[in-house]
Amino acid sequence: MNAGTAVREVALFPLHTVLFPGGTLPLRVFEPRYMHMATGCLRDDEPFGVCLIGEGSEVGAPAVPEPVGCLARIVQWDMEQLGLLKITARGERRFRILRRRIEADGLARAEIDLLPEEDDAEVPARLGACAALLRAVLKEQGGAAEGLPFSSSAWVSARLAEILPVPLALKQKLLEMNDSLERLRVLHRILAVQELLPSG
Repeated sequence: MNAGTAVREVALFPLHTVLFPGGTLPLRVFEPRYMHMATGCLRDDEPFGVCLIGEGSEVGAPAVPEPVGCLARIVQWDMEQLGLLKITARGERRFRILRRRIEADGLARAEIDLLPEEDDAEVPARLGACAALLRAVLKEQGGAAEGLPFSSSAWVSARLAEILPVPLALKQKLLEMNDSLERLRVLHRILAVQELLPSG
């Protein structure tokens, strides 16, 4: 499929997490630069970019992000106390950073290029245990499993990559993969080694 539209600029929120398309991300925002970013995104109905931190930390001096991240759009927000904004964002398209600049308040902004929509395919029978495991985990967490796309290799692999306790560097590599079936194969191998796949 074709890559995204023209280059655009977004604010960046580097974090010690990897967000996938379709995933949800709860955040507690208190630094002035990110409060300003969040209010601007809400006002203009614009997404921001979530990137895994390559070097640095989430607070203080601007961190150096990994070059590939995921756009996030705020879908819920609440300010229970002054100076603390609680938001929930949902992952949209993946992107690659082309150029990055730091504003006076320490907020990073970047020109990005949207990556192609990843190739999706039906979960094959040989990898069906991955979908079964995800369904079981969601039910155990009290979530509704009805109506969810458990036949989609893109959706299943993204949700598994989010919840599995694997190194962030591996999650980043999984995010960067364009072939959802290959991502699911990698996850299947990891789960098999860890003996986490349901039998039968």
